[in-house]
Amino acid sequence: MSAREGGRKPNQLRAISFEPDFLENPHGSVVITQGRTKVLCTAMVAEEIPRWLRGQGRGWMTAEYSLLPASTGERVQREASRGKQQGRTVEIQRLIGRALRAVVDFEALGERTLWLDCDVLQADGGTRCAAICGAYVAAMRALERFGLSRAFRDSVAAVSVGVVDGVPLLDLDYSEDSSADTDMNVVMTGDGRLVEVQATAERDPFARETLDELLELAAAGIGEIAALQAEAVARELP
Repeated sequence: MSAREGGRKPNQLRAISFEPDFLENPHGSVVITQGRTKVLCTAMVAEEIPRWLRGQGRGWMTAEYSLLPASTGERVQREASRGKQQGRTVEIQRLIGRALRAVVDFEALGERTLWLDCDVLQADGGTRCAAICGAYVAAMRALERFGLSRAFRDSVAAVSVGVVDGVPLLDLDYSEDSSADTDMNVVMTGDGRLVEVQATAERDPFARETLDELLELAAAGIGEIAALQAEAVARELP
């Protein structure tokens, strides 16, 4: 395969940064930048829960995701103008919700709902993974304002991996993802447990050895991301 943009090594993440408290109104907010991909994640704590949970002493958490109109090379039509969400949007926001709920202690949250919103400002691959990483930081920033940070039992992060021209790669950008032989999204907790693995052979089926190699790549990358998340979460609240 040709050299990766910026001279990245196969096992190297794109440059990642978290900018917490990007907005004043949400209880928690962060812009995660991963290469050219930028996602705004916000978190709000509401003193209410779905009707089906009332009286159980447990909370809830839900997530929404969207691509903003100018986030890609061509204008993305707002889904509200279509009258319904696309299947891809529904799939991604359910993934974000599952990823975060995997590490939430709903009894510690109490009868509250944690709302997470992830809006892609600029897309160059890996938007769902970046949204999960940013949503965790925004959620923790929000919960700390209410003394509820114990509601998270662990951190959670995600990264893409894949095989391009026979070479396993970490953190695919759009050009790599669109030409991958195999692509995979991996969600893991901070202590290394798997939450979700989405793997697809775009061309030929891949071997179990390839799966194991990609999971190892993902685990190393998520370890680096988790350290950056921890720094962002630890920053003093404004």
